Amino acid sequence: MAVSAPVGIDALLERVRSTYTRIDPAQAYEAFGAGDALLVDIRYQALRERDGLIPGALVVERNELEWRLDPQGSHRALEATSHDLRVVVICNEGYASSLAAVSLHALGLHRATDLTGGFQAWRAAGLPVAPAP
Repeated sequence: MAVSAPVGIDALLERVRSTYTRIDPAQAYEAFGAGDALLVDIRYQALRERDGLIPGALVVERNELEWRLDPQGSHRALEATSHDLRVVVICNEGYASSLAAVSLHALGLHRATDLTGGFQAWRAAGLPVAPAP
């Protein structure tokens, strides 16, 4: 087996992001409001507690994402209804979500994308944020 040359995280992000179209906060808000997207917040609990939540977003810890969104999975969320579901993955600043979106593509969720700038960009755009319970 041939060993490939190491790749840095910046190059990896550039490569994976070239395989799909990311969306900005306004686009995500519009798609969510129109019922055309499921927003999935993968930030860890301390960030959600510190910064708040996007009302209506499904909260799924990153380490559970694939299990919760696989429409064929035994541990899927109720919202994981089909492989055609448009999922917008949201992390804190838009880095981990890119890798997560590509992982969802590997499961057949071909419309999965992520939010450019993550939760911080959503909040900076003045979009709805609720305090964590």
